[in-house]
Amino acid sequence: MANTVLHKADTRGDANHGWLHSKHTFSFANYYNPERMHFGVLRVLNDDTVAGGRGFGTHPHDNMEIISIPLEGDLEHKDSMGNVAVIKNGEIQVMSAGTGIQHSEYNKSTNSTVKFLQIWVFPNKKNVTPRYDQIPLNLEDRKNKLQQILSPNPDDAGVWIHQNAWFHLANFDKGTTTEYQFKAKGNGLYVFNLKGDLKVDNQLLNTRDGFGIWDTDKVQITAETDAEFLLMEVPMTM
Repeated sequence: MANTVLHKADTRGDANHGWLHSKHTFSFANYYNPERMHFGVLRVLNDDTVAGGRGFGTHPHDNMEIISIPLEGDLEHKDSMGNVAVIKNGEIQVMSAGTGIQHSEYNKSTNSTVKFLQIWVFPNKKNVTPRYDQIPLNLEDRKNKLQQILSPNPDDAGVWIHQNAWFHLANFDKGTTTEYQFKAKGNGLYVFNLKGDLKVDNQLLNTRDGFGIWDTDKVQITAETDAEFLLMEVPMTM
């Protein structure tokens, strides 16, 4: 029988720094909840809003796979590998921090906010050479179907990371249904519902709710209203 965990949107950690308003699904910075440390190797899921003309100063990471998915606005990226780029809605960015990387993220617009998902995944290889990648995604490829945006395979659709994980984005019209088959035995699936009402098996998710399910090999997903959502299949053991 499948195991599940439900994280309602209004139970997330709430950190409002003025220039940054962040909702934390899992323990992060000043938000600590021993029951919400991670979901398998999924360590961080932050729902961030950055004010105009503000951003994250240069700071270090190591031995973490860091994924950014912009939802609104443009975010400028700089890092110690010499990369300077702007990530926009419809793109995905990934960094393998490995032996160590420093980076900053900045909202250059002074009159509009940037909204993006910041996701951290524990890697299955430590001390790799740091790596950066950023690609555009075809929004039509997620219309009433699952668009793969991340996998363990550099030759597969989307970006890749050092972990046996697969991410998909979808934009479903009301009534659209699909079955998600797990890619690897021992993995779990964390569903983050970006907008609308979504049913995963028998669990109803509202906007910004999160739902984890494991010890199963497939789930049924149905849009109760028009809905946008992110699927993150990850190993449940480190």
